[in-house]
Amino acid sequence: MTKVDRVVIIGVAGDSGCGKSTFLQRIIDLFGESFVTVICLDDYHSLDRYQRKEQKVTALDPRANNFDLMYEQIKALKSGQTIEKPIYNHETGLIDPPEKIEPNHVVVIEGLHPLYDERVRGLIDFSVYLDITDDVKIAWKIQRDMAERGHSYDDVLAAIESRRPDFEAYIEPQRGHADVVIQVLPTKLIDDKESKLLRVRLMQREGVSDFDPVYLFDEGSTIHWRPCGRKLTCEYPGIKMFYGPDTYYGHPVSVLELDGQLGNLEQVSYIESHLSNISTKHKGEMTSLLLQHREYPGSNNGTGLFQVMVGLKMRATYERLTSKEAKVAAKV
Repeated sequence: MTKVDRVVIIGVAGDSGCGKSTFLQRIIDLFGESFVTVICLDDYHSLDRYQRKEQKVTALDPRANNFDLMYEQIKALKSGQTIEKPIYNHETGLIDPPEKIEPNHVVVIEGLHPLYDERVRGLIDFSVYLDITDDVKIAWKIQRDMAERGHSYDDVLAAIESRRPDFEAYIEPQRGHADVVIQVLPTKLIDDKESKLLRVRLMQREGVSDFDPVYLFDEGSTIHWRPCGRKLTCEYPGIKMFYGPDTYYGHPVSVLELDGQLGNLEQVSYIESHLSNISTKHKGEMTSLLLQHREYPGSNNGTGLFQVMVGLKMRATYERLTSKEAKVAAKV
């Protein structure tokens, strides 16, 4: 592998089934496969599946994870050193022999706990939390587990409830540390109990170094926009966008929201033209990236749009950080 002068660490947090895999693929598409190394933090489980069962703890519980080793190894990678990372085998539930990981331009640490440990958090250059709210999560899980796996409604709810205490204690609070939160909620346009239509909010923390929040029309204003019409084809019930200031976990944020489903992805360029600070390199780049993999889940709603948008902000953060490093090196 070529020598890397600056390793940029990106943290992607969220519960299982929240769309991390699709988002990670969008990041890889944007940067290039050889440019990015993805580390699943499940590999830092200190207890295997059978030990967790014996000790009656879940993988969400910090006691089942080795944060000391996680910190030391991410720190080593960031400083340009090769590590011997453990492997958690999801098929067997056991911990396999370690593998060699070399530093790369971008290292993404993803999983349940990237923002849990303060030391690990301090190493991250840009962070995002993928937040599927309870209403959507339950509807999705019921549809999947009842239709595809033959589970009963009561069994599905019981499985969700069994995870809830640890999720609320250890995973959910990480939202307050993220630079950006992508939140998926039920639509407000119609009554949709199956959560097939989604309202997606992008919470962007203000005052973050090397990050300029995206805004709609006029920075700092409060905007409600129904863009459906001649330039944007929308099926019933259409789409609605919102932009404005708010407070989230005690921090000022800029909120961008899209409620509803995009009918014609080529026409997303119309929405793109009304957004600022999207960190594109040319006109229509955000739309092109969305169209590149229109088969990805969420491409026809705010989930895919905001994932692409956040990927572009990650690229901008990388370029700013590496540019600063280059300037410092030139002065020495």
